[in-house]
Amino acid sequence: MTEHHDTVDFADLPEVVSRYLRAHDVRDIPTAESALAPETTVTDDGHTYEGQAAIRRWLEREGSQYTYTTTPLGAERHGPDEYTVVQRLEGDFPGGKVDLRFRFVLDADGRISRLVIAP
Repeated sequence: MTEHHDTVDFADLPEVVSRYLRAHDVRDIPTAESALAPETTVTDDGHTYEGQAAIRRWLEREGSQYTYTTTPLGAERHGPDEYTVVQRLEGDFPGGKVDLRFRFVLDADGRISRLVIAP
């Protein structure tokens, strides 16, 4: 089965996705957490984090390990509750520049229930 996706304007992303991305950019952990459902699973850099305590530790480490800027490159909708946002990160991490895909799955309450971050 071929995956269907539509290009989405950043202004048309769900508010919860935009809120998470803004909070991620400025390292605002409480606001980023407010976008996540209690049972959220996050996969980043090949590691999966489950539960609020593990995700908070990931957010804290993610926000303090390196300094970087983000540039939005594109967004797609894969269904009523799935979105992918591609962002370019440039900073003092190894390699200095990477394009990352942030794949969001929303739950019935409109919060992020799954987030996968990968090149």
